[in-house]
Amino acid sequence: MNKRTKIIITLGPASSESKTLSNLINAGVDLVRLNFSHGTIEQRKKQFKTIKQCAQQQNKNIGILADLQGPKIRITSFAHTAVELKAGDEFILDLDCDSNSGTKQKINIDYPNLINEVSVEQMLCLDDGKIVLQIQSITSRTIVTKIITGGILSSNKGINLVGGGLSAGAITEKDRKDLQAACDLGVDYIALSFVKDSHDINLAKNLIKQCGSTAQILTKIERVEAVENIEEIINLSDGIMVARGDLAIEVGDAEVPAIQKKLIHMAKQAAKPVIVATQMMESMISSPTPTRAEISDVANAVLDGADAVMLSAESAVGEYPVLTVEAMVRTCMSVEQHKNLQFKTKIPSCLSRVDQAIATATVYTANKLSIKAIVALTESGMTPLWMSNLQTNIPICALSRHSRTLGLMSLYRGVCPVYFDVTKVSHSQVNIAAIKALKQQSMVTDGDLVIITKGDYLGIEGGSNAMKIITVGDLKEPKEL
Repeated sequence: MNKRTKIIITLGPASSESKTLSNLINAGVDLVRLNFSHGTIEQRKKQFKTIKQCAQQQNKNIGILADLQGPKIRITSFAHTAVELKAGDEFILDLDCDSNSGTKQKINIDYPNLINEVSVEQMLCLDDGKIVLQIQSITSRTIVTKIITGGILSSNKGINLVGGGLSAGAITEKDRKDLQAACDLGVDYIALSFVKDSHDINLAKNLIKQCGSTAQILTKIERVEAVENIEEIINLSDGIMVARGDLAIEVGDAEVPAIQKKLIHMAKQAAKPVIVATQMMESMISSPTPTRAEISDVANAVLDGADAVMLSAESAVGEYPVLTVEAMVRTCMSVEQHKNLQFKTKIPSCLSRVDQAIATATVYTANKLSIKAIVALTESGMTPLWMSNLQTNIPICALSRHSRTLGLMSLYRGVCPVYFDVTKVSHSQVNIAAIKALKQQSMVTDGDLVIITKGDYLGIEGGSNAMKIITVGDLKEPKEL
């Protein structure tokens, strides 16, 4: 209830065991990312089950995000795991090289069409920009490059074209299979990688619908084309992720901070959740403490209004996953105290729905009174989403009977999802029952002033049309102002 910004971890060898995952959830994790770029579908199924078990043991609603690999272009494997590339040497991407026998002179790639989409003098980056190659010549089967920045290169690392422009679609055959598996599991969100435009999102929506899933789409912004088409992407997506690793390679690292701020601002103005990701606590992969720059990076994402900050390798393979989450929690909570520094979303000049009007009025009222908590009875989660977007510092307790809604709301900044079945309570007793449920979890106590939002017809989506201010007290007869 004290931390408003949500924390997402990526599950991996360092965090998949029940004990570690339980400690991570207890430390402050709100959502878990299943990375379909690595491992097998069976491993993802096992991880999904572990997440649900650990969350249930702590009586918490933890969201689950399935991140599809997308058309990530990679080198294949070296004969001896890794090689050292030296600046000035020649290095060849060779389609005729055995996929398991790469050397420091040449290696194969998993995207043969790359040869047709690059030209001489263009720059290729490998392993998230650590290795830089300049294209010298191209044949029907090879791309001959000069090593500009060398280093140790291991198998299966990614390749990016500086400046973007590759034609590969966002959803590969592997992604289709992974998406089906993720939908069968019942994940809350599907993250789409390397999206270029609305076509990629519409295709994903159709595939999710065909799977019979209600999972929502988070579009990862990591291509030049995505930045250029950002308005239509935000409108079609259920949320976005600022994936700064690949984005930095395509647009240039110096451009990323300004783009990040712009993307967060646009997403919040559209009432869409936004995640900031990549290298937020990178040094904590091998260090028990973060750098001051990393603390500032997380803090700035919070100040800009991001709904969530995400850990990747830090929690997947790092040595200190729990300490990393604890450092993030401390940073978020410290920054959130400075209300005057935080980005504030403008109240819409025109409201299109009744429940949106109720959400807006509730937040405005809560900010003017000594309100302890906002209690939103919700079916779809839309009313809490609008409340979250206005970024009040008052906790928003969102009560729902739907696991899908609880999972979605785990991403919304400042929203605490709580299971509550409104259909099992009479209309006259619903306020009493809702307050009782929150008291049982120590979210409110006698004497607290709270606002409850609900609809005249309980259990109907989009029906929130009333707000009531009450003082928590006698459960049989709460005092009403």
